[in-house]
Amino acid sequence: MRILLAAIAVVVLLAVAPRQAQAADAPLSYAGKTALVTGSTDGLGRELALALAADGAHVIVHGRNAQRGQAVVDEITRAGKGSARFIAADFSSLQATRDFADTIARDYPRLDLLVNNAGIAFNNAPQRSANADGYELQFVVNYLAGWILVNRLLPNLEAAAPSRIVNISSGAAAAIDFDDVMLEKPGAHHRGYAQSKLAQAMMTTQLAPAFAGRGVTMISLHPATLMDTTMVKGIGIPARTTVAEGRDHVMGLVTAPTLQPGAFYLEGKPVSPMDPQAGDAQARARLVALSAELTGVP
Repeated sequence: MRILLAAIAVVVLLAVAPRQAQAADAPLSYAGKTALVTGSTDGLGRELALALAADGAHVIVHGRNAQRGQAVVDEITRAGKGSARFIAADFSSLQATRDFADTIARDYPRLDLLVNNAGIAFNNAPQRSANADGYELQFVVNYLAGWILVNRLLPNLEAAAPSRIVNISSGAAAAIDFDDVMLEKPGAHHRGYAQSKLAQAMMTTQLAPAFAGRGVTMISLHPATLMDTTMVKGIGIPARTTVAEGRDHVMGLVTAPTLQPGAFYLEGKPVSPMDPQAGDAQARARLVALSAELTGVP
């Protein structure tokens, strides 16, 4: 009798094991989960919002233009899968970003996914651009806004653990000159976009171990090279890829069964960021201290 029972148990285990392995390797579903995608009224962010909603997620749509934001919400609603809400915020203002983060933290105690996608680029600008505080604008919108969100929303992400933060960085990278982070030296403003994107990758690497200990996996990535977005068209550089290609790459990582915390992903695989400063632990620690000082967060 014991031999018979043991044999039955083995058969059951063999039958169940393949299904368990398949489930472990299956893409994550965001059905019934909450995702925040910044800069999601246009371009890559918009496509990510639509894709997440199509998977059944509730998507927090963010942007500055209420009409475009509501149009994304309406499109999601008409599709009949998932749901959406638009919340406006101007990320050129650190206070507006802090207020936005506070609204999300209050209204969504559990946050399953944060995609820091909002970004601007002034590669060919004749002079430096700054916000009302005098801070270089690309550093503020592309990097410091994300810094505020990952830190302010960490308790909400932890409450939904296992959860994820995906920082949309870039293959473009310029080392941070800590004596001129705001690019006030003559000609330094041309490094603004690449500096802000390297800062995203450095922040990700530096904060990820502590975040992982709280059940939150954070990565950064290069979505695709020169997608046909409004931003790329605005800087006058011919597009080399499509938004759909970028969306598919990002969604592949958003739904990947496992990710390497702190890694920078290119074409779906962890690689070293394009500037060696990203591997400098002292530079990363200096950036983190500066970010906290500039934003008052955490």
